[in-house]
Amino acid sequence: MSTTTVQPTDGFVINDSAPRRQVSPLTKRRWANFKANKRGYYSLWAISIMMVLSFFAEFIANDKPLLMGFDGNLFVPVLVEYPETEFGGVFETEARYTSPAVQELIAVGDGWMIWPLIPFSYDTIDLYTEGPVPEAPGARHWLGTDDVGRDVTARIIYGFRLSILFGLALTFFSSIIGIAIGATQGYFGGLVDLIGQRLVEIWAGLPVLFLIIILTSMIEPNPYVLLALLLLFNWMSLVAVVRAEFLRTRNFDYVNAARALGETDSVIMVKYVLPNAMVATLTFLPFLLNGSITTLTSLDFLGFGLPAGYPSLGELLAQGKANIQAPWLGLSGFFTLAIMLTLLVFVGEAVRDAFDPRRSAT
Repeated sequence: MSTTTVQPTDGFVINDSAPRRQVSPLTKRRWANFKANKRGYYSLWAISIMMVLSFFAEFIANDKPLLMGFDGNLFVPVLVEYPETEFGGVFETEARYTSPAVQELIAVGDGWMIWPLIPFSYDTIDLYTEGPVPEAPGARHWLGTDDVGRDVTARIIYGFRLSILFGLALTFFSSIIGIAIGATQGYFGGLVDLIGQRLVEIWAGLPVLFLIIILTSMIEPNPYVLLALLLLFNWMSLVAVVRAEFLRTRNFDYVNAARALGETDSVIMVKYVLPNAMVATLTFLPFLLNGSITTLTSLDFLGFGLPAGYPSLGELLAQGKANIQAPWLGLSGFFTLAIMLTLLVFVGEAVRDAFDPRRSAT
Protein backbone atom coordinates (compact mmCIF):
# COMPACT_ATOMS: atom_id res chain seq x y z
CA MET A 1 0.00 0.00 0.00
CA SER A 2 1.46 3.33 -1.01
CA THR A 3 1.86 6.15 1.46
CA THR A 4 1.47 9.85 0.87
CA THR A 5 3.84 12.42 2.31
CA VAL A 6 2.91 16.08 2.20
CA GLN A 7 5.71 18.63 2.57
CA PRO A 8 4.47 22.17 3.22
CA THR A 9 6.54 25.25 2.44
CA ASP A 10 7.49 25.80 6.09
CA GLY A 11 9.67 22.69 6.11
CA PHE A 12 7.51 20.45 8.31
CA VAL A 13 6.78 16.97 6.98
CA ILE A 14 3.35 15.47 7.53
CA ASN A 15 2.97 11.74 7.01
CA ASP A 16 -0.63 10.61 6.63
CA SER A 17 0.28 6.94 6.34
CA ALA A 18 -0.82 6.18 9.92
CA PRO A 19 -3.43 3.39 9.85
CA ARG A 20 -6.95 4.54 10.51
CA ARG A 21 -9.08 2.54 12.87
CA GLN A 22 -12.03 1.09 11.01
CA VAL A 23 -15.20 -0.56 12.20
CA SER A 24 -14.99 -4.33 11.84
CA PRO A 25 -17.46 -6.12 9.56
CA LEU A 26 -18.80 -8.03 12.58
CA THR A 27 -19.64 -4.79 14.38
CA LYS A 28 -21.29 -3.42 11.23
CA ARG A 29 -23.39 -6.56 10.91
CA ARG A 30 -24.47 -6.37 14.55
CA TRP A 31 -25.42 -2.71 14.23
CA ALA A 32 -27.36 -3.49 11.05
CA ASN A 33 -29.21 -6.28 12.85
CA PHE A 34 -30.00 -3.93 15.71
CA LYS A 35 -31.37 -1.26 13.35
CA ALA A 36 -33.36 -3.91 11.50
CA ASN A 37 -35.40 -4.36 14.65
CA LYS A 38 -37.32 -1.10 14.21
CA ARG A 39 -39.20 -1.44 17.46
CA GLY A 40 -36.00 -1.79 19.47
CA TYR A 41 -34.15 0.89 17.49
CA TYR A 42 -36.81 3.56 18.03
CA SER A 43 -37.23 2.44 21.65
CA LEU A 44 -33.52 3.10 22.18
CA TRP A 45 -33.95 6.63 20.86
CA ALA A 46 -37.04 7.19 23.00
CA ILE A 47 -35.49 5.91 26.25
CA SER A 48 -32.27 7.84 25.52
CA ILE A 49 -34.17 11.11 25.03
CA MET A 50 -36.14 10.50 28.23
CA MET A 51 -32.93 9.78 30.15
CA VAL A 52 -31.17 12.90 28.86
CA LEU A 53 -34.17 15.08 29.74
CA SER A 54 -34.37 13.56 33.22
CA PHE A 55 -30.69 14.33 33.81
CA PHE A 56 -31.61 18.02 33.44
CA ALA A 57 -34.65 17.69 35.70
CA GLU A 58 -33.56 20.69 37.80
CA PHE A 59 -33.98 22.89 34.72
CA ILE A 60 -37.38 21.41 33.83
CA ALA A 61 -39.11 21.09 37.21
CA ASN A 62 -37.88 23.30 40.03
CA ASP A 63 -39.23 25.75 42.58
CA LYS A 64 -36.30 28.10 41.86
CA PRO A 65 -36.14 30.45 38.87
CA LEU A 66 -33.72 29.64 36.08
CA LEU A 67 -32.69 33.27 35.82
CA MET A 68 -33.76 36.45 37.54
CA GLY A 69 -32.89 40.10 37.67
CA PHE A 70 -32.96 42.31 40.75
CA ASP A 71 -31.77 45.87 41.19
CA GLY A 72 -29.89 45.74 37.89
CA ASN A 73 -28.03 42.48 38.71
CA LEU A 74 -28.46 38.98 37.31
CA PHE A 75 -28.94 35.93 39.52
CA VAL A 76 -29.06 32.19 38.76
CA PRO A 77 -31.05 30.68 41.65
CA VAL A 78 -31.21 27.24 40.04
CA LEU A 79 -27.42 26.92 40.42
CA VAL A 80 -26.56 29.28 43.30
CA GLU A 81 -28.21 29.67 46.70
CA TYR A 82 -29.02 33.26 47.63
CA PRO A 83 -30.19 34.32 51.11
CA GLU A 84 -33.38 36.26 51.44
CA THR A 85 -31.38 39.27 52.69
CA GLU A 86 -29.92 39.56 49.18
CA PHE A 87 -33.32 40.83 48.05
CA GLY A 88 -34.11 42.99 51.06
CA GLY A 89 -35.59 40.31 53.32
CA VAL A 90 -34.84 39.65 56.97
CA PHE A 91 -33.88 35.95 56.96
CA GLU A 92 -30.37 34.64 56.34
CA THR A 93 -31.72 31.37 54.98
CA GLU A 94 -32.15 30.66 51.26
CA ALA A 95 -34.94 32.63 49.67
CA ARG A 96 -38.14 30.73 48.95
CA TYR A 97 -39.07 32.17 45.57
CA THR A 98 -42.61 30.75 45.55
CA SER A 99 -43.46 32.78 48.66
CA PRO A 100 -45.63 35.85 47.95
CA ALA A 101 -43.49 37.87 50.38
CA VAL A 102 -40.27 37.13 48.47
CA GLN A 103 -41.96 37.78 45.14
CA GLU A 104 -43.15 41.15 46.46
CA LEU A 105 -39.59 42.01 47.53
CA ILE A 106 -38.30 41.17 44.07
CA ALA A 107 -41.07 43.19 42.42
CA VAL A 108 -40.21 46.21 44.56
CA GLY A 109 -36.63 45.99 43.33
CA ASP A 110 -37.83 46.12 39.72
CA GLY A 111 -36.98 42.44 39.41
CA TRP A 112 -38.10 39.69 37.08
CA MET A 113 -37.90 35.88 37.08
CA ILE A 114 -37.77 33.20 34.38
CA TRP A 115 -39.30 30.01 35.76
CA PRO A 116 -38.82 26.41 34.59
CA LEU A 117 -41.54 24.70 32.59
CA ILE A 118 -42.85 23.17 35.84
CA PRO A 119 -42.40 25.59 38.77
CA PHE A 120 -42.29 22.80 41.36
CA SER A 121 -39.57 20.43 42.50
CA TYR A 122 -40.20 16.85 43.61
CA ASP A 123 -40.34 17.88 47.29
CA THR A 124 -42.14 21.21 46.89
CA ILE A 125 -45.35 21.32 48.91
CA ASP A 126 -47.86 23.63 47.27
CA LEU A 127 -49.44 25.66 50.04
CA TYR A 128 -51.75 27.48 47.64
CA THR A 129 -53.77 24.68 46.06
CA GLU A 130 -57.28 25.52 44.96
CA GLY A 131 -58.82 22.60 46.81
CA PRO A 132 -58.04 19.74 49.18
CA VAL A 133 -55.16 17.41 48.44
CA PRO A 134 -54.73 15.27 46.48
CA GLU A 135 -55.69 17.93 43.94
CA ALA A 136 -57.00 16.84 40.55
CA PRO A 137 -55.01 17.56 37.37
CA GLY A 138 -55.32 21.09 36.09
CA ALA A 139 -53.43 24.01 34.59
CA ARG A 140 -51.35 24.50 37.74
CA HIS A 141 -50.55 20.81 38.27
CA TRP A 142 -50.70 18.88 35.00
CA LEU A 143 -51.04 15.47 36.68
CA GLY A 144 -52.43 16.74 39.97
CA THR A 145 -50.79 16.53 43.38
CA ASP A 146 -50.22 13.71 45.84
CA ASP A 147 -51.73 13.50 49.31
CA VAL A 148 -49.09 15.92 50.66
CA GLY A 149 -49.51 18.58 47.98
CA ARG A 150 -46.44 17.77 45.86
CA ASP A 151 -46.62 18.02 42.08
CA VAL A 152 -46.99 14.56 40.51
CA THR A 153 -45.36 15.54 37.20
CA ALA A 154 -42.22 16.75 38.96
CA ARG A 155 -42.05 13.60 41.07
CA ILE A 156 -42.38 11.42 37.96
CA ILE A 157 -39.49 13.22 36.24
CA TYR A 158 -37.20 12.91 39.25
CA GLY A 159 -38.45 9.41 40.02
CA PHE A 160 -37.70 8.27 36.49
CA ARG A 161 -34.13 9.53 36.83
CA LEU A 162 -33.69 7.88 40.21
CA SER A 163 -35.05 4.55 38.93
CA ILE A 164 -32.83 4.56 35.84
CA LEU A 165 -29.66 5.54 37.70
CA PHE A 166 -30.33 3.05 40.50
CA GLY A 167 -31.06 0.30 37.98
CA LEU A 168 -27.92 1.05 35.96
CA ALA A 169 -25.73 1.07 39.07
CA LEU A 170 -27.21 -2.18 40.37
CA THR A 171 -26.87 -3.83 36.96
CA PHE A 172 -23.26 -2.67 36.56
CA PHE A 173 -22.02 -3.91 39.92
CA SER A 174 -24.10 -7.09 39.71
CA SER A 175 -22.55 -7.82 36.32
CA ILE A 176 -19.03 -7.44 37.68
CA ILE A 177 -19.67 -9.85 40.55
CA GLY A 178 -21.70 -12.32 38.48
CA ILE A 179 -19.18 -12.40 35.63
CA ALA A 180 -16.25 -12.86 38.02
CA ILE A 181 -17.88 -15.76 39.90
CA GLY A 182 -19.28 -17.43 36.78
CA ALA A 183 -15.96 -17.10 34.94
CA THR A 184 -14.03 -18.63 37.84
CA GLN A 185 -16.40 -21.59 38.08
CA GLY A 186 -16.56 -22.22 34.35
CA TYR A 187 -12.87 -21.83 33.58
CA PHE A 188 -11.40 -23.95 36.38
CA GLY A 189 -14.26 -26.47 36.65
CA GLY A 190 -13.82 -29.52 38.82
CA LEU A 191 -13.86 -28.97 42.57
CA VAL A 192 -13.95 -25.18 42.19
CA ASP A 193 -17.09 -25.43 40.07
CA LEU A 194 -18.67 -27.99 42.37
CA ILE A 195 -18.15 -25.97 45.54
CA GLY A 196 -19.12 -22.73 43.80
CA GLN A 197 -22.35 -24.18 42.47
CA ARG A 198 -23.39 -25.51 45.87
CA LEU A 199 -22.71 -22.13 47.49
CA VAL A 200 -24.65 -20.29 44.77
CA GLU A 201 -27.58 -22.69 45.15
CA ILE A 202 -27.63 -22.19 48.92
CA TRP A 203 -27.45 -18.41 48.52
CA ALA A 204 -30.17 -18.45 45.87
CA GLY A 205 -32.44 -20.47 48.17
CA LEU A 206 -32.51 -17.79 50.85
CA PRO A 207 -35.77 -15.82 51.24
CA VAL A 208 -34.51 -12.61 49.67
CA LEU A 209 -37.56 -10.46 50.35
CA PHE A 210 -37.73 -11.38 54.05
CA LEU A 211 -34.00 -10.80 54.49
CA ILE A 212 -34.23 -7.37 52.89
CA ILE A 213 -37.22 -6.49 55.07
CA ILE A 214 -35.31 -7.53 58.19
CA LEU A 215 -32.16 -5.65 57.17
CA THR A 216 -34.02 -2.46 56.23
CA SER A 217 -35.80 -2.53 59.60
CA MET A 218 -32.40 -2.62 61.32
CA ILE A 219 -30.70 -0.01 59.12
CA GLU A 220 -32.39 3.13 57.84
CA PRO A 221 -32.09 2.70 54.07
CA ASN A 222 -30.81 5.30 51.64
CA PRO A 223 -29.97 4.75 47.96
CA TYR A 224 -26.45 3.53 48.75
CA VAL A 225 -27.48 1.18 51.56
CA LEU A 226 -30.34 -0.22 49.47
CA LEU A 227 -27.97 -0.68 46.54
CA ALA A 228 -25.56 -2.66 48.72
CA LEU A 229 -28.38 -4.83 50.12
CA LEU A 230 -29.80 -5.69 46.70
CA LEU A 231 -26.30 -6.29 45.38
CA LEU A 232 -25.97 -9.20 47.82
CA PHE A 233 -28.52 -11.18 45.81
CA ASN A 234 -28.86 -9.58 42.37
CA TRP A 235 -25.61 -10.98 40.92
CA MET A 236 -26.77 -14.61 40.88
CA SER A 237 -28.80 -14.31 37.68
CA LEU A 238 -25.65 -13.85 35.56
CA VAL A 239 -23.56 -16.65 37.07
CA ALA A 240 -25.22 -19.48 35.16
CA VAL A 241 -24.93 -17.69 31.80
CA VAL A 242 -21.25 -16.81 32.17
CA ARG A 243 -20.37 -20.20 33.67
CA ALA A 244 -21.93 -22.03 30.72
CA GLU A 245 -20.03 -19.91 28.19
CA PHE A 246 -16.70 -20.45 29.98
CA LEU A 247 -17.32 -24.20 30.21
CA ARG A 248 -18.00 -24.24 26.47
CA THR A 249 -14.97 -22.25 25.35
CA ARG A 250 -12.27 -23.19 27.86
CA ASN A 251 -11.02 -26.11 25.74
CA PHE A 252 -11.13 -24.41 22.34
CA ASP A 253 -7.99 -24.62 20.22
CA TYR A 254 -7.01 -20.98 20.59
CA VAL A 255 -7.33 -21.27 24.40
CA ASN A 256 -5.09 -24.36 24.43
CA ALA A 257 -2.64 -22.51 22.18
CA ALA A 258 -2.54 -19.62 24.66
CA ARG A 259 -1.79 -22.07 27.47
CA ALA A 260 0.99 -23.63 25.40
CA LEU A 261 2.52 -20.18 24.90
CA GLY A 262 2.71 -19.75 28.68
CA GLU A 263 -0.14 -17.27 29.20
CA THR A 264 -1.42 -17.12 32.77
CA ASP A 265 -4.95 -18.21 33.65
CA SER A 266 -6.05 -14.64 34.40
CA VAL A 267 -4.81 -13.41 31.00
CA ILE A 268 -6.51 -16.28 29.19
CA MET A 269 -9.80 -15.66 31.03
CA VAL A 270 -9.86 -11.93 30.34
CA LYS A 271 -8.27 -11.76 26.89
CA TYR A 272 -9.43 -14.94 25.16
CA VAL A 273 -12.47 -16.49 26.86
CA LEU A 274 -14.34 -13.47 28.25
CA PRO A 275 -15.01 -11.79 24.84
CA ASN A 276 -16.93 -14.89 23.73
CA ALA A 277 -18.86 -15.04 26.98
CA MET A 278 -19.79 -11.36 26.75
CA VAL A 279 -22.03 -11.99 23.75
CA ALA A 280 -24.51 -13.99 25.83
CA THR A 281 -24.02 -11.65 28.78
CA LEU A 282 -24.78 -8.47 26.85
CA THR A 283 -28.04 -9.87 25.54
CA PHE A 284 -29.08 -10.53 29.14
CA LEU A 285 -28.17 -7.10 30.57
CA PRO A 286 -31.25 -5.10 29.41
CA PHE A 287 -33.52 -7.63 31.11
CA LEU A 288 -31.35 -7.51 34.24
CA LEU A 289 -31.80 -3.72 34.22
CA ASN A 290 -35.55 -4.21 33.99
CA GLY A 291 -35.47 -6.52 36.98
CA SER A 292 -33.41 -4.04 39.00
CA ILE A 293 -35.90 -1.24 38.40
CA THR A 294 -38.83 -3.51 39.20
CA THR A 295 -37.19 -4.64 42.45
CA LEU A 296 -36.67 -1.04 43.60
CA THR A 297 -40.25 -0.12 42.71
CA SER A 298 -41.64 -3.17 44.52
CA LEU A 299 -39.73 -2.44 47.71
CA ASP A 300 -40.83 1.21 47.65
CA PHE A 301 -44.42 0.13 47.10
CA LEU A 302 -44.25 -2.18 50.11
CA GLY A 303 -42.62 0.52 52.24
CA PHE A 304 -39.26 -1.23 52.64
CA GLY A 305 -37.33 0.73 50.03
CA LEU A 306 -36.19 4.33 50.00
CA PRO A 307 -37.24 6.50 52.95
CA ALA A 308 -40.05 9.02 52.66
CA GLY A 309 -39.21 12.11 50.67
CA TYR A 310 -37.39 10.45 47.78
CA PRO A 311 -39.11 10.75 44.38
CA SER A 312 -40.04 7.10 44.02
CA LEU A 313 -42.38 5.57 41.48
CA GLY A 314 -43.19 2.78 43.92
CA GLU A 315 -44.20 5.30 46.58
CA LEU A 316 -46.44 6.99 43.99
CA LEU A 317 -48.14 3.65 43.30
CA ALA A 318 -48.60 3.14 47.03
CA GLN A 319 -50.26 6.55 47.27
CA GLY A 320 -52.57 5.57 44.43
CA LYS A 321 -53.57 2.45 46.37
CA ALA A 322 -54.20 4.49 49.53
CA ASN A 323 -56.17 7.21 47.68
CA ILE A 324 -58.69 5.43 45.50
CA GLN A 325 -60.59 8.70 45.12
CA ALA A 326 -57.54 10.14 43.27
CA PRO A 327 -57.05 7.76 40.31
CA TRP A 328 -54.46 10.03 38.68
CA LEU A 329 -51.89 8.97 41.27
CA GLY A 330 -51.97 5.26 40.48
CA LEU A 331 -52.47 5.76 36.75
CA SER A 332 -49.55 8.19 36.47
CA GLY A 333 -47.16 5.85 38.26
CA PHE A 334 -48.43 2.79 36.38
CA PHE A 335 -48.10 4.27 32.88
CA THR A 336 -44.68 5.77 33.66
CA LEU A 337 -43.37 2.41 34.86
CA ALA A 338 -45.08 0.48 32.05
CA ILE A 339 -43.68 2.72 29.31
CA MET A 340 -40.16 2.67 30.78
CA LEU A 341 -40.05 -1.12 31.20
CA THR A 342 -41.64 -1.74 27.79
CA LEU A 343 -39.04 0.40 26.03
CA LEU A 344 -36.23 -1.40 27.86
CA VAL A 345 -37.66 -4.80 26.88
CA PHE A 346 -37.82 -3.73 23.22
CA VAL A 347 -34.21 -2.55 23.40
CA GLY A 348 -33.25 -5.88 24.96
CA GLU A 349 -34.90 -7.77 22.10
CA ALA A 350 -32.98 -5.67 19.57
CA VAL A 351 -29.69 -6.34 21.40
CA ARG A 352 -30.46 -10.05 21.34
CA ASP A 353 -31.06 -9.89 17.58
CA ALA A 354 -27.85 -7.92 17.08
CA PHE A 355 -25.69 -10.62 18.69
CA ASP A 356 -27.55 -13.55 17.11
CA PRO A 357 -25.05 -15.13 14.63
CA ARG A 358 -27.88 -16.81 12.72
CA ARG A 359 -29.63 -13.54 11.91
CA SER A 360 -28.73 -11.31 8.99
CA ALA A 361 -29.99 -7.77 8.52
CA THR A 362 -32.79 -7.35 6.02
